[in-house]
Amino acid sequence: MYIKKIPILIICVISSFIFSQNQSWQNFHKLIGKWSGIGAGFSSGKSQIKTEIKYVMNEKYLQITNRSEFEPTAKNPEGDIHEDWGMLSYDKNRKKYVFRQFHNEGFVNKYILNDSLSTDSLFIFESDMIENFVPGGKTIFKIKVINIDEIETIFEISFNGKDFDCYGKNLMIRRE
Repeated sequence: MYIKKIPILIICVISSFIFSQNQSWQNFHKLIGKWSGIGAGFSSGKSQIKTEIKYVMNEKYLQITNRSEFEPTAKNPEGDIHEDWGMLSYDKNRKKYVFRQFHNEGFVNKYILNDSLSTDSLFIFESDMIENFVPGGKTIFKIKVINIDEIETIFEISFNGKDFDCYGKNLMIRRE
């Protein structure tokens, strides 16, 4: 009698594992797409931004790429281009989402999603480690879902244990 129940038990365990893996990305699904918009701050004034967020590698990861073209300023008459590329993964051992972001300026941020502050429409990633940055500096990266076709990203910085200041915001609309 126990032998007949073992295959059913195995199927149930495998099914629940597969289902839980798919559920882990459910909250992020609304971010999938191509986005464009405007940015402000980032010490360079105004920018035009293009972002793409997509699943990669059999939906094991979420890839986020950004390109911002900043308008010329008195300090930078040619303007500036910022690019970053990131991967969001799920660390099963820690039961945490980890976002690794690589910047063309040489910074590498490793963020952890703050579950206690995040909601269905606000994702708050706090820096866990930053390469090539000011010692003691910390960052927060927020993604706010305004509606199905509009998101806002906010980047905050803290130097030497001081309060966080908003360094820049982007408002984007879904293109695809």
